[in-house]
Amino acid sequence: MKIGIPKETKVSEGRVALTPDGCLDLIHNKHQIYIQHSAGKLSGFDDIEYEKIGVTICQSAKDLYEVCELIVKVKEPIEEDLQFLTAQHTLFCFLHLAANITLTKSLVEIGLTAVAFESVKVGGRLPILKPMSQIAGKLAIQIGTTLLHQPHGRSGLLLGGLDDSFIDNGQVLILGAGAAGTQAAVLADNMGANVFIFDKSAEALLAISKINNKIQTLQKAEECYALLPSTDLLVGAILVPNKKTPHFISRAHLKNMRAGSVVVDISVDQGGCIETSRPTTYKNPTFVEEGVIHFCVSNMPGAVPRTASQALSSILPAYVNRLTQRDWYTSDTVMQSATNVRGGHVVIKE
Repeated sequence: MKIGIPKETKVSEGRVALTPDGCLDLIHNKHQIYIQHSAGKLSGFDDIEYEKIGVTICQSAKDLYEVCELIVKVKEPIEEDLQFLTAQHTLFCFLHLAANITLTKSLVEIGLTAVAFESVKVGGRLPILKPMSQIAGKLAIQIGTTLLHQPHGRSGLLLGGLDDSFIDNGQVLILGAGAAGTQAAVLADNMGANVFIFDKSAEALLAISKINNKIQTLQKAEECYALLPSTDLLVGAILVPNKKTPHFISRAHLKNMRAGSVVVDISVDQGGCIETSRPTTYKNPTFVEEGVIHFCVSNMPGAVPRTASQALSSILPAYVNRLTQRDWYTSDTVMQSATNVRGGHVVIKE
C-alpha cells in the first residue's frame, strides 16, 4: 500500500508520525512510503535519512495526498490539510473529535475513513495515547514550575523549595491518576513538592501508592475542592475515552485559588476538565482567569518532538500494518473500534 506521512501543520508541532526506523518496518512489509519534504526536520530527521532507506520525498502536501491511500500523521487535520483529503483516503492520527464538532462534520462530509490514535484500545489500555500522555504529564510539571516564577507575574515560588523545613515547598494537585497524572505526580514529588492526586478509581490510586507512597491520594471530589485555596499548581489530567471531558473544576471553584497560582490542563484537547480552560498554542500559550494563569496548549508533546516522535514510531508501525489488510474493518476488532468516521457517518462507539 502507498502510505503517506505529511508535514504537521499545527502551530509549533514538530513531531513526525514515523521516523526512518518506523518507515523501515513498513518497507520490510512491502509497503511504499512517501513523506513530505522536511516533515521530520524538527524531530531531527532530515530527508536524506528517509531517502537512504527507500522512502520517496514529496515536495508538497498536494503531491503526497494525491498519490497515497493511507495518511499517517500526528495531530488532527486543520484547514490546510482538509483541502487535500478525499473519500478514498484512510486517515490515522490523533483526532479528539468529541471536543471538535467542526472537524467531525468536515470528515463526515469528505466521506473518508478516520481512525484515531487515542481510540486504539488493547486489553483495556490505550497503547498509542499512553506515551504522549506520559510526556504531557512530565511537561505539565516542568512548565507549571516555570510559570510560578515571578518574571511571569506569578507568585515567585520555587516548587520543591529547599531542604530547610521552614521553606514552603509548594503544593501540587493533580486530577486524574492515568498515564499523564502518574508522571506528573512522580516528577512533582521528586522535586520536593507536596503532591496530592485525585481519581475516582481506587485501583488507579493504589497503583500510585505502590509507585510512591509519599504521594497523597484522594478519591472524593470534596477533598480536592478543599485543597484549592492552598494549591500552587493544579494539573488537569482527567480522561474519558472517546467523550468530551467533564468540567471537574468550575469557575466558582477556581475563584478559591490564590492569585498567582497556575493551572495546566492536559485534557484540553478533549474539552478540558476545568471550566475556564480553552485551547492555546505554544505561540500564545497562556491566559489569566480569576487571577490564575492557565496553560492549555492542546499539543503539549509537540515541544519535545525528538522524544515524542521516537516514542510514537516505536508503536505505530504495527497498527499501520493492520490498516493495510484488505478486510481490516470487518476482521480486526481493535482497529474497527478505533474508527471514528467512515463512509459519511460517525461510527465510534462510546
